Amino acid sequence: MFLITLVNAIYWLLLILFLARMVISFARIDPYDPTWGRLAQLVYQVTEPIMEPVRRLVPPQGGLDFSPLIILLGLAALRMILVSLL
Repeated sequence: MFLITLVNAIYWLLLILFLARMVISFARIDPYDPTWGRLAQLVYQVTEPIMEPVRRLVPPQGGLDFSPLIILLGLAALRMILVSLL
Protein backbone atom coordinates (compact mmCIF):
# COMPACT_ATOMS: atom_id res chain seq x y z
CA MET A 1 0.00 0.00 0.00
CA PHE A 2 2.85 2.40 0.83
CA LEU A 3 4.48 1.81 -2.56
CA ILE A 4 1.27 2.61 -4.42
CA THR A 5 0.95 5.85 -2.46
CA LEU A 6 4.58 6.69 -3.22
CA VAL A 7 4.15 5.99 -6.95
CA ASN A 8 1.01 8.16 -7.03
CA ALA A 9 2.71 11.00 -5.14
CA ILE A 10 5.70 11.01 -7.49
CA TYR A 11 3.37 10.87 -10.49
CA TRP A 12 1.32 13.87 -9.30
CA LEU A 13 4.43 15.86 -8.42
CA LEU A 14 5.91 15.32 -11.88
CA LEU A 15 2.56 16.04 -13.53
CA ILE A 16 2.31 19.38 -11.72
CA LEU A 17 5.91 20.26 -12.60
CA PHE A 18 5.44 19.51 -16.31
CA LEU A 19 2.13 21.38 -16.45
CA ALA A 20 3.82 24.32 -14.72
CA ARG A 21 6.61 24.19 -17.29
CA MET A 22 4.08 24.29 -20.11
CA VAL A 23 2.33 27.31 -18.55
CA ILE A 24 5.65 29.06 -17.95
CA SER A 25 6.68 28.54 -21.57
CA PHE A 26 3.37 29.97 -22.83
CA ALA A 27 3.41 32.90 -20.37
CA ARG A 28 7.03 33.79 -21.23
CA ILE A 29 8.05 34.55 -17.68
CA ASP A 30 11.23 36.56 -17.35
CA PRO A 31 13.88 34.29 -15.80
CA TYR A 32 15.37 37.30 -14.00
CA ASP A 33 12.13 38.29 -12.29
CA PRO A 34 12.79 38.16 -8.52
CA THR A 35 9.71 36.07 -7.72
CA TRP A 36 8.46 34.21 -10.76
CA GLY A 37 11.88 33.91 -12.34
CA ARG A 38 13.23 31.82 -9.48
CA LEU A 39 10.21 29.54 -9.61
CA ALA A 40 10.59 29.19 -13.38
CA GLN A 41 14.28 28.36 -13.03
CA LEU A 42 13.50 25.70 -10.41
CA VAL A 43 10.85 24.11 -12.62
CA TYR A 44 13.22 24.11 -15.60
CA GLN A 45 16.09 22.64 -13.56
CA VAL A 46 13.90 19.77 -12.36
CA THR A 47 12.20 18.99 -15.67
CA GLU A 48 15.00 19.56 -18.18
CA PRO A 49 16.94 16.33 -17.40
CA ILE A 50 13.79 14.38 -18.27
CA MET A 51 12.83 16.45 -21.32
CA GLU A 52 16.22 16.64 -23.01
CA PRO A 53 16.50 12.94 -24.01
CA VAL A 54 12.89 12.93 -25.25
CA ARG A 55 13.53 16.11 -27.22
CA ARG A 56 16.51 14.43 -28.92
CA LEU A 57 14.27 11.53 -30.01
CA VAL A 58 11.37 13.77 -31.06
CA PRO A 59 12.67 17.21 -32.05
CA PRO A 60 10.24 20.16 -32.11
CA GLN A 61 8.06 20.19 -35.21
CA GLY A 62 7.05 23.53 -36.69
CA GLY A 63 8.04 25.37 -33.53
CA LEU A 64 5.98 23.07 -31.29
CA ASP A 65 7.70 20.95 -28.67
CA PHE A 66 5.77 17.72 -28.16
CA SER A 67 8.16 16.32 -25.55
CA PRO A 68 6.03 17.41 -22.54
CA LEU A 69 3.00 15.65 -24.00
CA ILE A 70 5.01 12.50 -24.69
CA ILE A 71 6.42 12.57 -21.16
CA LEU A 72 2.98 13.05 -19.59
CA LEU A 73 1.57 10.13 -21.57
CA GLY A 74 4.59 8.01 -20.65
CA LEU A 75 4.25 8.90 -16.97
CA ALA A 76 0.57 7.97 -16.98
CA ALA A 77 1.32 4.63 -18.64
CA LEU A 78 4.21 3.93 -16.26
CA ARG A 79 2.02 4.76 -13.26
CA MET A 80 -0.71 2.40 -14.46
CA ILE A 81 1.79 -0.41 -14.99
CA LEU A 82 3.49 0.07 -11.62
CA VAL A 83 0.23 0.30 -9.68
CA SER A 84 -1.13 -2.83 -11.36
CA LEU A 85 2.07 -4.74 -10.50
CA LEU A 86 1.93 -3.65 -6.87
